[in-house]
Amino acid sequence: MNTSRRLFLGMVSIAGVQARALTAEDAATFNLLEIERERILTKAARHLHEPPETVTAAICEQSAGGPHDFYSEGDYWWPDPENPSGKYIWRDGETNPDNFVAHRHAMVRLSEIIGTLASAYLITGEEQYARQAVLHLKAWFVDGATRMNPSLLYGQAIQGRYTGRSIGVIDTIHLTEVACGAKVLGASTAFTSEDQQSVKAWFRDYLTWLNTHEYGTTEKVHPNNHGVCWSMQAAAFADLVGDAEQLEWIRNRFKTVYISEMMAPNGSFPAELARTKPYGYSLFVIDAMAGVAQIASSPDDNLWAFELPDGRGMRKGMEFIVPFIKDKSIWPLPPDVLYWEEWPVRQPSLLLAGVALKNPEYLAIWQSLEADPTTFEVLRNLPLRHPLLWIK
Repeated sequence: MNTSRRLFLGMVSIAGVQARALTAEDAATFNLLEIERERILTKAARHLHEPPETVTAAICEQSAGGPHDFYSEGDYWWPDPENPSGKYIWRDGETNPDNFVAHRHAMVRLSEIIGTLASAYLITGEEQYARQAVLHLKAWFVDGATRMNPSLLYGQAIQGRYTGRSIGVIDTIHLTEVACGAKVLGASTAFTSEDQQSVKAWFRDYLTWLNTHEYGTTEKVHPNNHGVCWSMQAAAFADLVGDAEQLEWIRNRFKTVYISEMMAPNGSFPAELARTKPYGYSLFVIDAMAGVAQIASSPDDNLWAFELPDGRGMRKGMEFIVPFIKDKSIWPLPPDVLYWEEWPVRQPSLLLAGVALKNPEYLAIWQSLEADPTTFEVLRNLPLRHPLLWIK
């Protein structure tokens, strides 16, 4: 691995080399690589012995797809008490525990394994981590017997209503760090040129599907967190395969829609505040916004610096949410209907904004929070969990 790259990560583009607990006063001098070292290498030691597990490992009889198709069910849809065998009904914010979740679990597991092993490779330069990561990448995206189809026709299905929906595209946000990790692993001799091209071909095909199939194009312009999450994952895929045109579209969308139309003057996102889990959704959308800003920004178009004349931009968005991350008790709306106690955790927006906006308080808060939550609902809504992959 490139020595200057490792040094840069250690400095997090801010001065300082001491790895220790942070206060708001000294957070600008922390070493991200050293902060992450023990956590990452401990997890990586476990992942070195875990075999791949793709969508083909679990088949759901309710899926209208085949063994290579990702399948999930709408979170907030339940049997109708008045007609148990009929169409499911909607209960916003209340996740049905009987949903088929095996493919979601497998994809979150993949993002955890690739994110951890690629981070361990960055920290140590040791090829053992890259070799194991490549084993999983090939199983998911190359090998004919186990690969996932590069489409999402059967995501967020609803019994009695739909075999798949456009909003199912949000399930693949967990491929964001997989794409970021694959790019990092490109420097490894264990990731051959042939395998790299095969993996990139899968992501290129999926990116094409996202831009051409009705489900993808509908999600692409969805006017809330779903649209932002489309751009976050598409940005990572485009960055991996070198699609400059896609990245340009995302930068424009970020400025003209996500900031100009979706963000309120105080930096909040009203569409998220209207939900039954407004706190969790507010965290989720600002994290996705931070992911887009970090991945899609270019030297000539820094999305972190973009502001409208009234001040709306990422700085304003963080100014709204950070006080409630720091002290959830002052949240002005009713508590979320579910998972209120589980948030916040190490929200990626804190770290990315702390670095990009040079705000040491954000960095201090980030380090004080839980790095490895275990509640699946939290993991499902926290697709960016390996910060060494984010800092460029």
